[in-house]
Formats: sequence, structure tokens, C-alpha cells
Amino acid sequence: MQNDKAYKGQWEKRWHPLRREWVVYAAHRNYRPWNFDIKENKPVFPEYDPECYLCPGNTRVSGLVNPDYKDVFIFDNDHPVVGLHSPVIDESLALLHNGLYKRSKAEGIARVLCYDPRHNVTLSDVSREQAAKVFQALRSEMIFFLKHDKIKSVLIFENKGEIVGVSNPHPHCQIYSTDFVFNVVQKELLATEQYRKEKKQNIFQNIIEAEQKDEIRIIAENKNAIAFVPFFARFAYETYVFPKKRHATLATMNDEELFGLAEVFQTVTKKFDANFKSSFPYVMAFAQAPVDAGNYEDYHMHLIICPPLRQPGLPKFLAGPETGADTFMADTMPEEKAAELRKIIL
Repeated sequence: MQNDKAYKGQWEKRWHPLRREWVVYAAHRNYRPWNFDIKENKPVFPEYDPECYLCPGNTRVSGLVNPDYKDVFIFDNDHPVVGLHSPVIDESLALLHNGLYKRSKAEGIARVLCYDPRHNVTLSDVSREQAAKVFQALRSEMIFFLKHDKIKSVLIFENKGEIVGVSNPHPHCQIYSTDFVFNVVQKELLATEQYRKEKKQNIFQNIIEAEQKDEIRIIAENKNAIAFVPFFARFAYETYVFPKKRHATLATMNDEELFGLAEVFQTVTKKFDANFKSSFPYVMAFAQAPVDAGNYEDYHMHLIICPPLRQPGLPKFLAGPETGADTFMADTMPEEKAAELRKIIL
């Protein structure tokens, strides 16, 4: 049996302050250099695919025809997960077993936003100006939802890459707006409230300041935004991207701030691609405060990017601890993954 010093810095648990839970790190199980070549893995797609339901001018499954768009294109999802016209639940079926079981109408609005008319690019590939236009379009969507009396919470997310289950490589994200608040936001709001009570300070501001002080996990930064692999990362290469000025949602960010946020986001994703010499897959989500007219001045919107790979070709499976116990156990250290990305010069 090796002594404790052999595992120092590789085997520990860390507190996730925004989820108020432990994350276990056992990097000694995965601590070895890559001893194989990283092969280029960039799928080749045409600029226009006549079979793609997101390309300009093509017919979608609904029978509607896409306009010959030249920029960002937004439409209501043809197969929505939530909808304002979803089936009404009969009152006799709404509460079962003395209220133990409940069901309700799946109310909300689901939309798709195409980043670019070209089928063969990603949000990393487009110009900074085009990326900023995407963020501006998302801001407009948030302004719309803030005024909508049915909507309480909005999740903007992108699934990139086959490994995370995306069905169409055309560059796009999805918007799910619902009449309830998403779980991750509820957890972060509770953490924010508890931290304010205990410390009399803002938890997001302190996290950003802690990362700036430690510096070693920061992978991109400009005047308006910052990105880092957080001290409490659950996935290898998990990255948080914050606007430096606190905003509850995208709705209140100005154009300069959005451009800065888009620039840092692209720097992060370009480093992912360069590190793996491939179009690196990820799940990206915008964490934003509810849009229910509440006071969320302490909340600080941010992007969470969760790549599913911990090494080339080696995914992070959500196995026994993650699925069975809802507790993450990581095989890599945040500092180790941040170091890989920090050394990449674009």
C-alpha cells in the first residue's frame, strides 16, 4: 500500500458551493500520460445538405419550409418538449394517492436557434461578430420571455457532437422555457441565499475572485468576461464562463458585454478543439435566474460547458455514484485539465 504522500493532490473531495454537495476526486486512478497519438477527428460535412431540416430553404418534418436565411434563424420546435398547446390534464387525474403523485400540463415554449446558414461550421468557427449576433439574438429571446405571463424559467443549451446525442450537426442550440424553475437554478438560488445569510457576501463574486486569486484554473479572460475550470468541477474540462458584471439573465447585458462573453466562449471552445485536434463535443447551458418577476439581484448568470470526454476517445460515464447516488466522482483534477488548456496559444 502506497503512503498518503503518493496520492497528495490526486485524491480528495471538494465542496461544490453552488450545488452544496461534495465532489470526490480520485485522479490517481487515471494519472498517466497519453502514450498514443491524438488523431485528427474532424467530420467533413458539406456547406449545404439537402437532407438537413435546418439548412436554408429545406422542408422541416412539420412541412414548413425554412426561409433562405443568411444570418441567425429562430423557429418554434416542430417536436416540442413543452408547449402552450400541450394537452390539458383532467382534474380527476391531476392528484393521485392523496396528492402523493401529481401531474400537470407540460406548458412552455420550445424553440430552435440556428447559428449560421452553413451546415459545416460550429459556433467556434464563425466570426466573433457572428457569435455576438447569436448572443444578441438570445438576449432578444430572454427579453420576450421576461414579459411572458406563462414562463417562469428559460434554459438555453447546445448539445454538440454525436457522443452527447445530437441528431443534427447543423450549428444550433435549443431554448426550453417552462412554467416552473429548472432544478440547477433552484439549487444555485438556494446556495446564493444561504451564502448571503452566512457570509453577508455574494457567492458568485467570491467564486470569481477566488479563481482570479488562484489564477491556475483560468483559461480565458478579457475586460468583460472570464472563463475557468472551477475548483469544484465535476467533469474533466468543465468550464464556467461569466460576464464580469453581474446580470441575472442575458436580457440586461449590453452589446459590448455580449461581444466580450462571445469572445471568451470562442476562446474556450477553440482551445478544446486544439487540445484534442478535433471538433470537441460538449453540452453547454446558460444558467439564468427565473423570469417570474422576482428579485434576483444576487444571481449572476453564467455559461456551464460540460465536455463528456476525459481523454481522447474516453468518455466520462455517469455510472454507479453519479446515477445511483447523485454524487460525482471524477478521475481527473481541475488543475490538471486547466493546465492543458492554459498552455494552448491560439
